[in-house]
Amino acid sequence: MNSAFQHNQYLLKRQVFALAGKFRVFDPSGQLVLFSEQKMFKLREDIRVYSDESKTQEVLTIKARQIMDFSAAYDVVDSSTGQKVGALRRKGLASILRDEWEILDVSDKVVGKLFEDSMGLALVRRFLSGLVPQNYDITLGTNRVADLKQAFNPFSYQLAVDFSMDVNKLLDRRLGLAAGILLAAVEGRQS
Repeated sequence: MNSAFQHNQYLLKRQVFALAGKFRVFDPSGQLVLFSEQKMFKLREDIRVYSDESKTQEVLTIKARQIMDFSAAYDVVDSSTGQKVGALRRKGLASILRDEWEILDVSDKVVGKLFEDSMGLALVRRFLSGLVPQNYDITLGTNRVADLKQAFNPFSYQLAVDFSMDVNKLLDRRLGLAAGILLAAVEGRQS
């Protein structure tokens, strides 16, 4: 597995003033470990994640199964092996009030959830977009394995991704970081 996925904490930044979504993921020491740039005008989401901005080594692919789907599923594939890591599926109607996703294993069995921390704050965020930062939790069964917390900054999208509570490494970091990148991409389209 690529060494970029060995850390417990990351900072994901989305470039705000770009025609296509650009995402940079930094390790705890501030070193760039992953880079992604969304392709413009794609009907079906196809996000490629690279080891750096030169885009010479692709490490992950996040690809929507359908063109337009309210409950879209996104397969996460390790580019070096071609093996599916798992998938993320948005819970359509449930995500209207509060963002909620299902974490799927390689066989598409639901093994966890990704969800906004608070229903009340989620509703406030719908009306005061950009003024109330988002906070997500990832759980596998009853275990909380990750926290994804947006920093308040009206000029920049920054998401702190923290796996430190996952001491048994239940969540594959590739799937957790793919979730962060996907959330940043979806948020970018909505704002």
